[in-house]
Amino acid sequence: MTRLPDSSLLQGLQELACDLWWSWNPVAREVFRKLDYGLWRETDHNPIKMLSAIPAARLEQASRDAEFLESYGKAVEQLNLARSGTGRWWQERYPALSEISIAYFSAEFGIHQSAPLYAGGLGVLAGDHCKEASDLGVPLIGVGFRYSMGYFQQMISAEGNQLEIYERFPVSEAPLERVCRPDGSPCTVTVALANGTVHVAVWLMRLGRVKVYLLDTDIDANAEWARDLSGRLYVGELESLLQQEVVLGVAGVRALRALGHDPAVWHLNEGHAAFVIFERIRELLETGHSLDQAREMVRSNTVFTTHTPVPAGHDSFPKDWVETQLAEFRNLNPEAKDKLFALAEDGGGSNGQFNMTALAVRGSGCCNAVSEAHRQVTRSMFSPILNGREEAVLGITNGVHTPTWIAPAMDELFRTYLGADWREKQDDPLIWENVMTIPDEELWRVRQSLRTYLVELIRERARNRWIRQQASSTQLAANGTLLDPNVLTIGFSRRFTDYKRPELIFQDEARFAALLNAKANPVQVIFAGKAHPADEGGKRSLQRIYSRAADLRFAGRIAFVDEYNLHMAHFLVQGCDVWLNNPRKPLEACGTSGMKSSINGVPHLSVADGWWSEGYARNNGWLIDPGEINDDAAEADAIYRLLEEQIVPAFYNRDSRGVPLRWMSVVKQAILTVAPRFCARRMVKQYVEQMYVPLARRAQSTIAS
Repeated sequence: MTRLPDSSLLQGLQELACDLWWSWNPVAREVFRKLDYGLWRETDHNPIKMLSAIPAARLEQASRDAEFLESYGKAVEQLNLARSGTGRWWQERYPALSEISIAYFSAEFGIHQSAPLYAGGLGVLAGDHCKEASDLGVPLIGVGFRYSMGYFQQMISAEGNQLEIYERFPVSEAPLERVCRPDGSPCTVTVALANGTVHVAVWLMRLGRVKVYLLDTDIDANAEWARDLSGRLYVGELESLLQQEVVLGVAGVRALRALGHDPAVWHLNEGHAAFVIFERIRELLETGHSLDQAREMVRSNTVFTTHTPVPAGHDSFPKDWVETQLAEFRNLNPEAKDKLFALAEDGGGSNGQFNMTALAVRGSGCCNAVSEAHRQVTRSMFSPILNGREEAVLGITNGVHTPTWIAPAMDELFRTYLGADWREKQDDPLIWENVMTIPDEELWRVRQSLRTYLVELIRERARNRWIRQQASSTQLAANGTLLDPNVLTIGFSRRFTDYKRPELIFQDEARFAALLNAKANPVQVIFAGKAHPADEGGKRSLQRIYSRAADLRFAGRIAFVDEYNLHMAHFLVQGCDVWLNNPRKPLEACGTSGMKSSINGVPHLSVADGWWSEGYARNNGWLIDPGEINDDAAEADAIYRLLEEQIVPAFYNRDSRGVPLRWMSVVKQAILTVAPRFCARRMVKQYVEQMYVPLARRAQSTIAS
């Protein structure tokens, strides 16, 4: 990294860059934008990479710039305040719990594209949870993996085939640092697996008040097979996946212990981390507790969140595989081992499978689904495991971290009409009533500018692809060079898999083409997303959509945006006009992309599944309702009718000023109804009030007695 001038006040720039708190706080982002805006864009908003490339002369110049130094000083001051948690909601509401910590285990964390440690929705949700915990001052500690290659980078061939590219991302360009024990030595823990001992290094990712510890097996002390365990997110080979999950749970607990943490509450985000329960039971057995005592003590302060509404989505392994991999549990007497492994029986009979979700449910004192619709599905699906405790499954609907996902132009509008402190009051429905006072023409102007920016960005990406790879004219069309910034734009961005039905809108291609090609009131659609490397059906669906994007019948009104990441996701949820979601019910646990779009004034068009079954209010978006006939053809027909009869006319029917008044009414209602109710602030407060605090207080009273 470039050495910062000793005489300047910029020595804290590196520290500011290495704390991802900057990524959702405008005062910090402005520091790097002012420093060198061209380099800021060139490095995809990665301040660490930017500082390594910036000329020393520019740093010297900035160190004498009073305006820049004022921005820098404010950012450093606010970062220090955020880290301390002083004056935050948690400290004011729960002062007696100010010294506790809450461990949050997740297989992925989607915070920023400079740390590609996520595959999709689960990771982004975990990232939003941690960011909001930081904003509220909640003493959360994250635990996950430092994947050396993360999830794959996506490229689309000229034929439309998805290519998965795995590359090691340079740690020197990521906001990560090796962690040391309290005595100053590098923190490394070990886990015994069937093949031998695995050494696990620990890294730190800072998020203001919240710290996320990341486990890394890709170190010299390990054999090649062990180094690979933290190489990729969601390895395909089942035995490697089992080993990976053992490391996450067992080494995760040991890393926290080595760093001096004794969490009052342990939160497992999905079943991948369920071996936390086994490791904590093992600890208690070693200190003389009986198995029954240890099991109840662990249950008393463990929280589990499930995100998966289909049985096939829950990890399970042959029981004998688990016994083999859990080398340190071999010394248990047979009766104790049988009792322990019984926690992971799926209730479906003696098939010998070890079910991670069953272990998480039975080993936790609190369990929640991620929407009310998902709560009902979960109670039914887990009935054999819950054994009459179905009512114990809570419904805490997901929310999105508003400061992360709000467009800067929308933020400015809200500051003007909702108040400069609207972010601090974002979960208060009363402040959002002021959205109705925003002049239609002003909000419309912002919405048009966001669409224009999105289209220009996609065109620029396509142009760069042509320069770098000599892409054909067909590829340029498929990549979006023919998109029109003045046309009603529908966004479909999510994982490509069968139940999400990415091709549903093509059910009647002639009818859809007529909508796209209408001379006076055309429509265009932007697709983005990845198929899992092992999902051949999802890949074929993606390929067919890419082919249609280059099909002359659709006249360049369809685009597929590849290399999809968090950076691009921001512009899509902010810049489209309508957000399309058409999963097959009841397979959408929640979904959050429609929340992100709605808070930006992009109304949702969706089936009544996941969060939309709670969020739809008749005037804030559109419900895909096929009536009594519930099949793909009927639902596609419902989409076409909504577009033909409601959406397209409302968008294009303008007053004398060129403002679509009926459209703006829907836009305002989308913001008004979604922003306070589906923000991460509401979500995290629910976790705190319904799960964290009751369990933490119980733990405190147990210690006191």
